[in-house]
Amino acid sequence: MTDTPQRVDQTAPEQERWLTPGVRGIGTASFLADVGHEIPTALLPSLLTSTLGAPAAALGAIEGVSDALAGAARFGGGVLADDPARRRKVAVGGYATTAVLGAATAGATAVWQVGVLRAAAWTARGLRVPARNALLADIVPAKVYGRAYGFERMMDNLGAIFGPLLALGLVAWLGVQWAIGLSVIPGLLAAVAIVYAIRHTPTPTSRDKIPLKIRIRPVLEGDLGKLMASVAAFEVGNVAATLLILRATDLLAPGHGTKTATTIALGLYTAYNVAATLASVPAGRLADRLGVRGPVTVLAAGVAAFAAAYGLFTIDTAAVAFLAVPFVLAGIGIGAVETAQHSAVAALAPADLRGSAFGMLATVQSLGNLAASAIAGILWTAISPAAAFGYLTVWMLLSLIGLGVNLRR
Repeated sequence: MTDTPQRVDQTAPEQERWLTPGVRGIGTASFLADVGHEIPTALLPSLLTSTLGAPAAALGAIEGVSDALAGAARFGGGVLADDPARRRKVAVGGYATTAVLGAATAGATAVWQVGVLRAAAWTARGLRVPARNALLADIVPAKVYGRAYGFERMMDNLGAIFGPLLALGLVAWLGVQWAIGLSVIPGLLAAVAIVYAIRHTPTPTSRDKIPLKIRIRPVLEGDLGKLMASVAAFEVGNVAATLLILRATDLLAPGHGTKTATTIALGLYTAYNVAATLASVPAGRLADRLGVRGPVTVLAAGVAAFAAAYGLFTIDTAAVAFLAVPFVLAGIGIGAVETAQHSAVAALAPADLRGSAFGMLATVQSLGNLAASAIAGILWTAISPAAAFGYLTVWMLLSLIGLGVNLRR
């Protein structure tokens, strides 16, 4: 009896060729990590003000410092992630450290302890981001980058939906401090998922350590540098979602009361997250199908959705159905934009500088979001909310012009 050679099934579903164990591992890690850090994030205001008796200003200071350190860490994490062997250690260590430090705030007895732990956790979180994104590019071929990064973004957004809901359940059952402490479980499971993904990642061919070196000009040479200018314009207009919630609350409060208005606004924010979750994979699939122009085309579509959303937020109307439209548009926009940005960087960056490229993207995102929120807040207070969203719309249009130039090239 002779053995018959096995034939490769050419009719296997396309999903089986890109949704590999490694992609699933990284997506699962993003979901679990987001669940893990959303719990202490959602409960941090209660821990500081109710349990420790701190003023609201303490929350703002802690979050501001933590976000700034996370942004700086993303740049440094990009340098570390240029080495394929080192990026694996940074990814695992970043997920595990974030989980432990975030959960440790449950045992804090003073405000300064919360500040130190939160800042350290966010620094570790920033370090791991470029390593995770570079790992994902190691796992799949370039022709399916869009779907792979879309899947990772979808799982991350799912975590943003599930995390606060789990926090509410844990608080009702065990209280704030126990809920924060238990957040270590999904966080550590995220680290396990990253280890699983690494086991399904091609082993680096060279065992030589790549020296740590900040490289900016080589990253920005060529098409990636031209695209990054348009990305920066978008990020300078990409305001924190909390301002969208505030805008809806302010418009709804006169007719519904503050408590009901807040509840409705949070429901609209949930719709934003659901839209982002549902848009991520289709956006990635479209980017792959359109070839080399795909990521920029999808990025432009996402920016256009933001421009429309911000334009609608300039209108003073308290109709819930009307307000749902810009929230959903912004959700679709962020799902498309984040997927397209990551797939574009993976495709355009030199392979040996992919970590630095993702670190630079993350830094531009962090600094741009900080500038957008700060300036929009000033315009909101000094002039009007409509002026703030009008300013943000202008940046979206400038980004669209730059992306149009890139597409013509």
